[in-house]
Amino acid sequence: PPSPPSPHLPPTPQTAPTRASDHESKGMSEGKKTGLTASGYRTHSCGELRIGDVGKEVTISGWVQKSRDKRGMAFVDVRDRYGITQCVFANPLDDVSTDEKKAQKQRYETAQKLGREFVVQISGKVVEREAKDANKPTGDIEIVPTSIKVLNKSLTPPFKIESKTDGLEEIRMKYRYLDIRRDPVKNALILRHKCAQVVRQYLSSQGFLEVETPVLMKSTPEGARDFVVPSRMNPGQFYALPQSPQTFKQILMVAGIDRYFQIVKCFRDEELRADRQPEFTQIDCEMSFVTQEDILNTFEMMIRSIFEKMIGHKFEKFERMPYSVAMRDYGIDKPDLRYGMKLKDLTSIAKGKGFKVFDTAELVVAVVCEGIATWSKKKIKDLEKLAKDPSIGATGLIWVQCKEIKDGKGKFGSSVSKFFKDEDLYKWAELCEAKTGDLICVMAGPDFKTRESMGKFRHEMGTRLGLRNKGFYGLWVIDFPLLEWDEEEKRYFAMHHPFTSPKPEDFDLIEKDPGKVRANAYDMVINGVEVGGGSIRIHDREMQQRMFKLLGFTKEEAEAQFGFLMGAFEYGAPPHGGLAFGFDRLCSILGNETSIRNFIAFPKNKMGRDLMIEAPSEIAQKQMEELCIATTAKANKESKE
Repeated sequence: PPSPPSPHLPPTPQTAPTRASDHESKGMSEGKKTGLTASGYRTHSCGELRIGDVGKEVTISGWVQKSRDKRGMAFVDVRDRYGITQCVFANPLDDVSTDEKKAQKQRYETAQKLGREFVVQISGKVVEREAKDANKPTGDIEIVPTSIKVLNKSLTPPFKIESKTDGLEEIRMKYRYLDIRRDPVKNALILRHKCAQVVRQYLSSQGFLEVETPVLMKSTPEGARDFVVPSRMNPGQFYALPQSPQTFKQILMVAGIDRYFQIVKCFRDEELRADRQPEFTQIDCEMSFVTQEDILNTFEMMIRSIFEKMIGHKFEKFERMPYSVAMRDYGIDKPDLRYGMKLKDLTSIAKGKGFKVFDTAELVVAVVCEGIATWSKKKIKDLEKLAKDPSIGATGLIWVQCKEIKDGKGKFGSSVSKFFKDEDLYKWAELCEAKTGDLICVMAGPDFKTRESMGKFRHEMGTRLGLRNKGFYGLWVIDFPLLEWDEEEKRYFAMHHPFTSPKPEDFDLIEKDPGKVRANAYDMVINGVEVGGGSIRIHDREMQQRMFKLLGFTKEEAEAQFGFLMGAFEYGAPPHGGLAFGFDRLCSILGNETSIRNFIAFPKNKMGRDLMIEAPSEIAQKQMEELCIATTAKANKESKE
């Protein structure tokens, strides 16, 4: 087949596609008027022709979605980014008495030979379809071709290029350029683009400046593992790829750029899952001379604007929930509040009945799953397996079926009926506000871990019961602990990062009782997903040094790692704060997906590998020598599979 012309050379008569200028000026002007897709290869996209275009001479270019021969007619569906248009090639049979009939026969035979994903250019006349397709925007029309050119052939794709495909995720990631042609991935990328536009428009309207910060920076010890880059010009020294532009955006505040943002790539070497990638995108923001309330109001309005413009959803004002309340009532710091199922503390009424699991537990906590007491015993017992799954991490699950509750009495079925009578279980049901037909699920153990496991169980049950598949609910979780204790290392770690300011009213507790110090920090949660988080920052050297000391840094270590930041604080650092939103995750919520991978053009798999370009890979020995590095490990061949 002929090749497309070089963009630098005029096409020869043999290889040139039919150009838009070859058609009537009317067709060309319509192509310009109806969209920005008109070019040397097409007057219209495959998604824009309508009944009002009947009678026009047009040219489209795209990929063959499917080709079929029926009753002496070849039907070819041509697809591009914008949609699909049907083209109909008539078979003149044996009548080749005229040049036109011969040309028609050639077009028909060419159409018969088209394979899936061939790239074609078709010119012809728009006509009204007899059998209209109401499921397609172009379903009222079709093109009767006057010319067809095969611009490129295609091998048979390894999976169907359709919304519902037969390709497994690994094969689709290997052939990502084919996967992107499918509507679910293509539309996800379009949504991402539009969301980025709304973000930039909103923040620019609020006086924010988009400033880029370095990708090669200094490695820091806190948080996830860094990706490191050896420096050829500085042998034995390494850059790190930024986990976030945290220190740079604070320095920009010192520099007087009082409202900063960027949509920025970040990198973390951590275990992967459906909503996590080693490289991801943040909407990174910082403001000077602001309080926590200023920041919450500014960025709540941004999210409200995004949701309204993108999907037409209007949020109510976001709830403000202290971290302590979130953990007490929902077991996790990012609760989904589209449904109830609050945690209920049974400790005081569940102990003292001879059941060792409860009697030795620090906490006995329950949730009520409405209307599932009639589930089969097998199905209920499967919940015990769910509770022990590593994703939830409980040691077990006790359950109570509320068979009948009325007149201050109840009939129950339970996995602990040997220890608890119906009158005992009625007290549980009363405290939990359970009704006839409900299932009470109970966990016991150490306070924090048990509460956290029950919070995860609550989320999973909300998903299984269909309570998490409609609507949106946003809230701010505030007043986090500044620090969390690591039992293995016997020291405190920053719950957010070392630059988070304590609540001013808790300054006196920093040395006296560090575990009770609250952070001036906040997370935005939508539908049980943390979409963003941040804090008011420390902005003076003395307080930052106190924080580093509390985290176990020596004075020398703090100076070596962060001396540049503390030095900047000595030149008039303003009070400042900010936050960052997970842009990939935000897009997945807008697109009603649980995985962020569709919203990233070229994602990594669960092993952090790009299957399309086969990265990471070994590098040449010469490169290793130039970088003054060596490796003690052989490439893991299995991880490439």
